[in-house]
Amino acid sequence: MSEVKPEEISHPAMEQLQGFEYCIDSNPPWGEAIILGFQHYILALGTAVMIPAVLVPMMGGNDGDRVRVVQTLLFVTGINTLLQSLFGTRLPTVIGGSYAFVIPVMAIVQDSSLAAISDDHERFLQSMRAIQGALIVSSSIQIILGYSQLWGIFSRFFSPLGMAPVVALLGFGLFERGFPVVGRCVEVGLPMLILFVVLSQYLKNVQIREIPILERFSLFICIALVWAYAQILTSGGAYNHSTEVTQINCRTDRANLISSAPWIKIPYPLQWGAPTFSAGQSFGMVSAVLVSLIESPQLLTALQLGLQVQLHPQLTS
Repeated sequence: MSEVKPEEISHPAMEQLQGFEYCIDSNPPWGEAIILGFQHYILALGTAVMIPAVLVPMMGGNDGDRVRVVQTLLFVTGINTLLQSLFGTRLPTVIGGSYAFVIPVMAIVQDSSLAAISDDHERFLQSMRAIQGALIVSSSIQIILGYSQLWGIFSRFFSPLGMAPVVALLGFGLFERGFPVVGRCVEVGLPMLILFVVLSQYLKNVQIREIPILERFSLFICIALVWAYAQILTSGGAYNHSTEVTQINCRTDRANLISSAPWIKIPYPLQWGAPTFSAGQSFGMVSAVLVSLIESPQLLTALQLGLQVQLHPQLTS
């Protein structure tokens, strides 16, 4: 009888790591997988909308420009996720926009040479070209670090205790850009925040047919309930006599994303023109690349598993 190869040995997810129902080589049922995939898409959609919502107005872009940036982010996210799922590490992650690049992009947008452009649309185009050039240079550095295996050598010295503060500081640095937005419409943002925390943290053990519905689909449930609640407020006339700023932030019919979007639009390279290159802007973007390498899903997953093995040595026995 031939000896069984290690890669042919399969263990249930719960035997590999406590609290896991599915592992990397197991699949949930089709119905559950579709709902989970749609929930992950909603999460990626939030990132693809939030980043242009913050950056495009700073560049002088209008609603149409913001829609094109959102469409491009979603399109590239789909391509990258498909390539990663078929040929990459095949982790169950969506490759989307990283908040690590927001601050360097803001620095580029506020550059004196771009801020001096009086025409808003021209300033938006020049800003996009400058951002593209900085991204090309910084991504080349990332490719070199990856294919030369230098980053793999450096990552051996990383530990969960060392990387957690780096990722945390990145999030805290963007705190003033994200969390205060909740205060622009407290009656919608605060219920969403409270409902998500309650469902995902305090009611996560509630099960229906042995499926932890509230833990697994908490984001999908919260978004559906809060959006319906916001639609009721809008249709009921709760904001008819409010200020323009309140209506923009609270009403469900003032985003202008759907009305400004074309029926069919396929992003293509250099759609905003040829990229421009600047040494200072490129160096700033390289710093964001280093942070994104640290917060990459592959590295964070490995660090998380390493930390859990350190806390539970019996898992290695």
